[in-house]
Amino acid sequence: MPHLKKPRKQEPLSKIWDRKAQKSGLRHTVFSVNGDQYTGEWLDNKKHGKGTQIWKTGGAIYDGDWKCGKREGYGTYSRICPKTNEYAREYSGGWKNDKKHGFGTHFYSLSASYEGEWSDDQRSGWGRMYYANGDIYEGEWLKDQHHGQGMLRLTNENRYEGTWKDGRKSGHGRFFYLDKGQLYDGFWVDGVAKCGAVSDFGREESIMPTLYPIPKVHLMDQASVLMESISKYQEE
Repeated sequence: MPHLKKPRKQEPLSKIWDRKAQKSGLRHTVFSVNGDQYTGEWLDNKKHGKGTQIWKTGGAIYDGDWKCGKREGYGTYSRICPKTNEYAREYSGGWKNDKKHGFGTHFYSLSASYEGEWSDDQRSGWGRMYYANGDIYEGEWLKDQHHGQGMLRLTNENRYEGTWKDGRKSGHGRFFYLDKGQLYDGFWVDGVAKCGAVSDFGREESIMPTLYPIPKVHLMDQASVLMESISKYQEE
């Protein structure tokens, strides 16, 4: 007795091509319509693992870790330098959700750079900034500004050590005028010294000492007088 053969169900071509187009695992170079290209690992059609992305517009390249289509982990971002027409490193360090996060180093120019902590693409946490004019700041940051405890050393070696808020000196701090051999110890508000005491500090080693030394203050308790002045100012 003859058996009837059931016709095989053919999978629609759309599903076949969609399955073939799914990218998972290591791939060679995949080009986008706009000219961008990516070489590396994939998972469920998303960049995931180690890979290198080159953007045609802007001349940028990223080499590092990816997670679910976004930069996450450790990676280096570089851009083409117009003068040399070669890639110059701009940032190396941690990433999260396609933004700088964790510890990393950013090169703003040949003479300006930042090394320290990042959060949501902004300098936040501890970090050291080398400015193009030669100044150096080392301390705490919040949302790209000096915030917390930190030290700013100027090119003439004078420096401020103390508290910062929103990028300005604010709270107790000490300013060392090493070129004049003096020290200001006091209280600051919005970058302006409000009340404090000035004393000689290393006059013998200073390059431009004042003509006369500062007379000694004959107070029984200088610290108490200073704290009382600060308290009165804060109450106003």
